[in-house]
Amino acid sequence: MRLMQRARIVMMASDGMANQDIARKVGVSRPTVQLWRDRFLALRVAGLEQDAPRPGRLPSIPDQKVRAVINATLRTTPSAATHWSVRTMADAQGISPASVQRIWKQHGLKPHLTKTFKISRDTHFVDKLYDVVGLYLNPPDKSLVLCVDEKSQIQALDRTQPGLPLKKGRCGTMTHDYKRNGTTTLFAALSMLDGTVIGECMPRHRHQEFIRFLNTIDAETPADLDLHIIADNYATHKHPRVQAWLNRHPRFHLHFIPTSSSWVNMVERWFRDITDKRIRRGVFKNVPELIAAIQAYLDNHNQKPRIFKWTASVEQILAKVAKCKEALETLH
Repeated sequence: MRLMQRARIVMMASDGMANQDIARKVGVSRPTVQLWRDRFLALRVAGLEQDAPRPGRLPSIPDQKVRAVINATLRTTPSAATHWSVRTMADAQGISPASVQRIWKQHGLKPHLTKTFKISRDTHFVDKLYDVVGLYLNPPDKSLVLCVDEKSQIQALDRTQPGLPLKKGRCGTMTHDYKRNGTTTLFAALSMLDGTVIGECMPRHRHQEFIRFLNTIDAETPADLDLHIIADNYATHKHPRVQAWLNRHPRFHLHFIPTSSSWVNMVERWFRDITDKRIRRGVFKNVPELIAAIQAYLDNHNQKPRIFKWTASVEQILAKVAKCKEALETLH
């Protein structure tokens, strides 16, 4: 409809009709007629297809003040706090909190957020990384890659009062305090082939329990396959008795991830799932209830397992580590 109206204005103008007469026939103002005549002369048909740009409101905060807010956010902290808030920055710069919020949003600044990290100091970091990532991306023939770890000190927590159920317009509730009813340790082995998990709960996580879990893995995997076990550097995994057990079971091959690099072990990703979906919000009156809930989650997972696929190459990881080290060296 608008395009037809603009075309009529141009057609009438080409016939020599005055702007005020065109405005009266089309039902618009005389400046509107002049606007579309000028747009057509400058841009031809394309000038009629889009609305003319509007000037908009001039920015109320000068660029100098915007730069001052950005510089203060990035390079300073308030005297009595670790980071700026919208209101403390507004007071310091003499502008409104809404203005600070707009500036931060436009420049992607979030001083209230922080992320944790740690760069491994393992002297064999690169060798271990190539070893483990190589197993993920190019596993050996006639073998099974298993990511193994323990989730220790899982607490059987019971709330001191019953919570309120989820309802429309209100989330479920639970008390912030709880009763401790004991702990268990979950030993888990995630198969990189099909996503299934071999799991077993035990009261402790010493080398004796680790050997017991290795026996479970041995019994529940095909005997004709070599087993490549990816594990962390916990002392239990390197105990002399564990080494002796491995010598008696030559199809087992232990591969250690670099220190301070738990993200390399894919079973940690599965641990996050069971924590979020079954443990964190669970209510358990005793340890057997907790173990039963963990076992039920394991059984349900293995009915429709999800494959966790590793995609990052060693080169990509090393490039990120180098970039992080460079940033840290620049700051310090």
